[in-house]
Amino acid sequence: MLKNTKEKKGLSYVQKGMEGQELPYVLIDSIGGKHGVYEDHLEFLKKHFQLITMKEYLENKKFLSENIKAVYMWYHKPVINEGLLQSLPNLKVVASSGVGIDHLDLKLLSSYGVKVSNTPFAVSTDTADFGMALMLASSRRLVEGYQMAVSPNTEYSPADCLGAEVSGATLGIVGMGTIGYKVAERAKAFEMKILYHNRNQRNKEEESAVGAIYCKKIDDLLQQSDFVLLSVSLTPQTHKLIGKRELELMKPTATLINISRGLVVDQDALVEVLQNKVIKAAALDVTHPEPLPRDHPLLNMKNVIITPHMASATKKTRRLMMENMTESIEAGLRGLPIPNEVLL
Repeated sequence: MLKNTKEKKGLSYVQKGMEGQELPYVLIDSIGGKHGVYEDHLEFLKKHFQLITMKEYLENKKFLSENIKAVYMWYHKPVINEGLLQSLPNLKVVASSGVGIDHLDLKLLSSYGVKVSNTPFAVSTDTADFGMALMLASSRRLVEGYQMAVSPNTEYSPADCLGAEVSGATLGIVGMGTIGYKVAERAKAFEMKILYHNRNQRNKEEESAVGAIYCKKIDDLLQQSDFVLLSVSLTPQTHKLIGKRELELMKPTATLINISRGLVVDQDALVEVLQNKVIKAAALDVTHPEPLPRDHPLLNMKNVIITPHMASATKKTRRLMMENMTESIEAGLRGLPIPNEVLL
């Protein structure tokens, strides 16, 4: 609980906790709106931090520059560049929501002595659920079926809605980290044959628990899978990991599912193989850019499902992300080990 009293200091306010200690100043982008901190998270956050929006910071830079100790990065905002780092000499921690870190220059942050955290475990369950949802929606033509059912001019027969079976099919998971493994756990319940490609092979106990078979070469996975699901982090090594060559290795009946990052796939090559029926379909929670231009060919293909990067978008997960970020900031400011610290 916070005391109701606030002491004016310069052009800002000092907020104090129950014990009278000054709460640490934490920079946020904004409150509400497209990229702002959720309003229903504010009560919790204000028990721990003095929140400073970018607008407030820019209006009172002289005082706040020395006092801001952490950045709470929600939806990749505020953007952190060298100019901002130079203006925050006492910055200790950047807590970023979600699992991806491709929006951060880790070497630059490290050069300023700033530690970074993310929230990989908070998002893993919902993201894995969503990967399965995309697989089922695409294979069983859920979106097309809905459109048929609600259109006033549609005449159709059951043969128009024939899809592909998921149960018993072969799933290839590219990236067997926390999310990929949780997808495998769910796929096991569908009696799927599970292949995976990863930088490092999982131990035998983990493989056995989900019935997963390791493919050292990604080509082997692509050639055998009915569904290829991408759950890798975006790095220089995974940028356009799936290009024209890889797509052409897939079965003509295969579906590509992407719950990682849009730039993991060569999008132009994906358009080409879909148009030429080299593969059957794609289900994408991520694209590049987001959103796609309204005239992009992917938006007009019946064999493509696109969602707006919403795999982890549940109220419970968003709150858990916020709590994880709070823990990371507090640990970093106290000089303690930071939960979910991102290391170079």
